[in-house]
Amino acid sequence: MTFNELHKNSYPLILCNVWDVNSAKIAEKLGFQAIGTSSAAIACMLGYEDGEKIQFKELCYVIQRIADNTSLPLSVDMEAGYSRIPTEIVNNIKELAIYGIAGINLEDSIVNEERILVDGKSFANIIHEVKSKLNEANLNIFLNIRTDTYVLNVPDKLDETQKRIELYTQAGADGIFIPCLSHEADIKFLVDKSRLPINIMAMPDLPNFEKLQELGVKRISMGDCLFSNMSAMLKHKLGKVMDNQSFNAIFSDSKC
Repeated sequence: MTFNELHKNSYPLILCNVWDVNSAKIAEKLGFQAIGTSSAAIACMLGYEDGEKIQFKELCYVIQRIADNTSLPLSVDMEAGYSRIPTEIVNNIKELAIYGIAGINLEDSIVNEERILVDGKSFANIIHEVKSKLNEANLNIFLNIRTDTYVLNVPDKLDETQKRIELYTQAGADGIFIPCLSHEADIKFLVDKSRLPINIMAMPDLPNFEKLQELGVKRISMGDCLFSNMSAMLKHKLGKVMDNQSFNAIFSDSKC
């Protein structure tokens, strides 16, 4: 089953977000059907803030290592594409395509001193140019377009999200990603208004997978939640080592 086809099943695609070879191998061993990178996790792992602070060549190296060590379809979080110029974004995608990636995420916000939402029509034009040039190059890359209306809690976010879904659909997106969307009524409304598969992300109050299936969600991802949880556990364990002057905490509840 192709990566595109995984978005057409009755049950949602549970996408495991990874940041290195080890996390990708674990996801494959546990039976996940596809993986996607987390830009925030990779940035943190390499000592950067999120928001395209990592150099693109560094991202490519991480992607190559992951792709070389898993057979799972791999989607890459490209943030805003590492450029605001469509031809440069396409060139970046082509560079990643060398490693056999199945999809990418592109988002409609940029980070300067703070994250801001870009104009929807302008971003739709970028999507259209990117999709057209990928088609010309015969590159079948799933374009999962992220809108940050809920991340930024913009005014009238439900209506604004619906408008952006339609703009991005007409521009050539293959899927729509709405992080921080968790309210059942909003999920149902947006799924019903969308002709494309809707992707939502792990949140503390997110309905379970069975309910999300009922609501029509087609893809569920994790963002940097796993990485953050792992980092918190590491901090807790190391704190216990320092407090107790003993390694006992490392081996409590350990699978070593």
